[in-house]
Amino acid sequence: GKKPKSQKGSGAARWGSKRSPLFVGGGQVFGPSERNYKQKINKKQKVLALNYAINAQAEKGCLFVVDSIKVESAKTKDAAAIVNKINKRDVLIVVENFDDNTYLAFRNIKNCYVIEKSELNAYAIAAFHSILIEKAVVDSLIA
Repeated sequence: GKKPKSQKGSGAARWGSKRSPLFVGGGQVFGPSERNYKQKINKKQKVLALNYAINAQAEKGCLFVVDSIKVESAKTKDAAAIVNKINKRDVLIVVENFDDNTYLAFRNIKNCYVIEKSELNAYAIAAFHSILIEKAVVDSLIA
């Protein structure tokens, strides 16, 4: 914009703009900026971390491998029966691919989280007390 007053002659300091951070209503000196906190992890390290996390859960006795996790009725009562057989705390359920009825059955259970094989990571496994995983998922991780 236009200079608020002339450069010379007034005896006062030089003003380039009223939007300067030195003036009331002016700009902010070092304003907030978005920051990306993502860090790249090597593929081999990611796989290794996943294997360590699965082994740690298996050693604790908190890893349960089943042939398939399907709730045909889509009833939460049936899904709750499966979860209660395992434990009373939080459960991570890993399936090969989502089935609508299974998702509907498990979605309203507290501390129960259903994910697909593609979403599986070491943090998810470490964060949950018990892991219920399909045999097909385990076979694909080993291969």
